[in-house]
Amino acid sequence: MKCLIIAGGKGSRLRRKGDTKPLIPLLGLPIIERVVLTAKRCGLTDFYIVSGYNHEKVIRFLDRLRKRWGVRIVNIINPDWEKENGYSVYQARSYLKERFLLLMADHLFDEDVIKLMMRTNLKDGEVCLAVDRNIKNHYVDPTDATKVLIENGRIIDIGKTIRRFNGYDTGIFLCTPVIFSALEESFKHGDTTLSGGVRVLAEEGRVRPVEITGKFWIDIDDERAFRKAEAHLVKGVIKSSDGPIARYLNRPISVLLTRLLVRTDVKPNLISVFSFLIAVMAAILFFLSQPLLGAVLTQVSSIVDGCDGEVARLKYLASELGGWLDSILDRYADGLILFGLTYHAFQLNPIALIFGFGALIGSLINSYIAIRYDRMIRDRYRIGRDLRLFIIFISVVAGFPLYGLLLLAIIMNLENIRRVIIILRHG
Repeated sequence: MKCLIIAGGKGSRLRRKGDTKPLIPLLGLPIIERVVLTAKRCGLTDFYIVSGYNHEKVIRFLDRLRKRWGVRIVNIINPDWEKENGYSVYQARSYLKERFLLLMADHLFDEDVIKLMMRTNLKDGEVCLAVDRNIKNHYVDPTDATKVLIENGRIIDIGKTIRRFNGYDTGIFLCTPVIFSALEESFKHGDTTLSGGVRVLAEEGRVRPVEITGKFWIDIDDERAFRKAEAHLVKGVIKSSDGPIARYLNRPISVLLTRLLVRTDVKPNLISVFSFLIAVMAAILFFLSQPLLGAVLTQVSSIVDGCDGEVARLKYLASELGGWLDSILDRYADGLILFGLTYHAFQLNPIALIFGFGALIGSLINSYIAIRYDRMIRDRYRIGRDLRLFIIFISVVAGFPLYGLLLLAIIMNLENIRRVIIILRHG
């Protein structure tokens, strides 16, 4: 399916963020790149993008985007970009002869919304609009949003100023070429908005709503909406399997680091390696009888270890290879830290060898089981790497490394037994 994206506006309300709205970076990626990549994840690779204001700059960026991500992009220029958005849509009339998805370059949305639209059965001569029936959606500015009125499964009115409404226009459409003739009709009455063309079809009963209530979408039209979009994206990097230390201590710090890292060209795999090197240094410090510094670096490594996944998810760089590399380096890091701590504690009491062995075996098996456990038992709390590294940090700082090893040995092995029981119960 082809995808038309409208990117012709100036975005004067976001001018402090950048001079060309589609190219304003949002957590390391231009807004339009986020739109394209979200659609690409849903299987769309054939894009028609209408630019207007600063179109030379937009087209240069899109050419780089096309090469970097392997998508097909046809650039369409709207010379009259200062007119309403319906005129930008109309510029694509000679390119789109079958049904297509229509998106706005300044609207972010969940992948589920696009997948739902692509599954929708669209009849010839009709248009479907993704509608949010949650009138109190805090991501929406009701004073500026385009509203719709739905009756008997049809949209009968649309506009920013209509008095009766029961939903919001999300700016996500599934169209047939009839939209272009409807826009022509709307233009005759002096209305060059996309809503004007949709209203023409609505009067004929040819616009159906696709309800997406409860799914995320946002129109990034001003700085307030920009901040809300940032907050939502950051919230999305938190994994449901995060333990208490990761969720309430590590993540708040790692997210701050990630906000800086996404502005650079640093790749997630490099962050994984850097986190590993910090862990190696921590292990060396334990061997050199510098336990306090080793403990601090152990916790620092734990925090930085969250950044690689956060950057990967925020910049659409997540991959099986990256996850595999991170997992391998984490196992080596854990082993080296525990080996170093055991050596240090052995100088205080030889029984540390037993405690250290128990902690090492429990930790390695804990990590091994985690993969299967997370696949089978989703959104369920589990004890993991964040807690064991924090126990090392606290026990050493408190001056009880031996008891830290003992505690790790007990907790990790009991957790492993608990997971095995749960996995067996779920088949």
